[in-house]
Amino acid sequence: MRWLVESGGGLVQPGGSLRLSCAASGYTYSNYSMGWFRQPPGDEREGVAAIYTGDGTTYYADFVKGRFTISHDNAKNTMYLQMNSLKPEDTAMYYCAAESPPNGGSDGYLFVIWGRVFGYWGQGTPVTVSS
Repeated sequence: MRWLVESGGGLVQPGGSLRLSCAASGYTYSNYSMGWFRQPPGDEREGVAAIYTGDGTTYYADFVKGRFTISHDNAKNTMYLQMNSLKPEDTAMYYCAAESPPNGGSDGYLFVIWGRVFGYWGQGTPVTVSS
């Protein structure tokens, strides 16, 4: 069974920083992509950033470039999202996701972005940016 557990969300003032973590377990295949997604209140889910665990290649949405940094610790099988210069419009539920394996499989919800199919999801961690 695969697990993705997010942590690190909370309330922060505009201009502040937060670091999200996503611990993964149960993934028996190597070299896959993991990503961060967010869903603002009343809006659709959108891709924030992703990283390929094989070589560390990263992808970012334009609205976070220069402010957010994604990273992955292979030894701990944990992904991070360092969020700096946060804005009120960054307020959302943030989800960790993992790429579906080559032979398919998912939690039932698929998101295709940056040439990858993300099919496994955590429960989410809320981020609120407000003064």
